[in-house]
Amino acid sequence: MHGVTGSDPEVNRMKEFTTPDFLKDAATLLSADGFATSNVWYHGTASGLVDAIKAEGLKGSGDTELMERQMKTLGTIGHDTSDHKDPLFVTQSRELAYFWANQKAHTRSMYLQQQETPVVLQLELPDELNKQVITDAGAAALVLEPGNLYLLWLKELYKEYGHTMPELDPFKCDRMDFMNKLGLAYCAADIAPQYLTLLQAQ
Repeated sequence: MHGVTGSDPEVNRMKEFTTPDFLKDAATLLSADGFATSNVWYHGTASGLVDAIKAEGLKGSGDTELMERQMKTLGTIGHDTSDHKDPLFVTQSRELAYFWANQKAHTRSMYLQQQETPVVLQLELPDELNKQVITDAGAAALVLEPGNLYLLWLKELYKEYGHTMPELDPFKCDRMDFMNKLGLAYCAADIAPQYLTLLQAQ
């Protein structure tokens, strides 16, 4: 990770986080205005989901295996197990997607007791699907969370490439800032396999 320190186990785990060279793209995407966007997006996930994604494409809350395990665990300890469905989260940067891929691989490894690795998928979208990519206003919760790991890491990434990450007021900022400045978006439609490419080192 880019210099983030702390006693929290998650922070300590991410201190060892290094983006592979073939996924580094922030140098070309990042400016004082944030991350550039196009019709190419990225989704970070875990290796155990790749076969299903290749067969069925990407869908919001597509990880039914993990969801079922989490619901079972929550029910065991007396928490509400209402069926919450997340949208399909995407970002305009391979580098940012790799952060979320690490989070997903760690979560699946922990809950499913199997070793998974982070993977990044490229989404090259036709115009009708590209119009379905929306800024993630739900990111306001991340901004309000003290010491959010992603924002700590992102701040260091900005610094690494010679920029300063803006301080966003979630109650006053332009909602597009969540996409442009923080690289947080989601797609309101499912993505068919034909638009997906698994990125691998050459």
